[in-house]
Amino acid sequence: MTITKDTIIGDILDADRSTAPYFLDMGMHCLGCPASRGETLGEACAVHGVDPDELIAQLNAHLAG
Repeated sequence: MTITKDTIIGDILDADRSTAPYFLDMGMHCLGCPASRGETLGEACAVHGVDPDELIAQLNAHLAG
């Protein structure tokens, strides 16, 4: 799986639950609610004031590692 700004957060979590801390660290604490699971990574980053490119790089490195 390669993560982009358009990847749905629920899809990331379903593919690898160990990615959850990355979302918790950015202040996204309601990972189980349907609204957050249906957001794209880009949308969540915009809401939480996180650089999407940085988070994408971290997540892709985590999944590759």
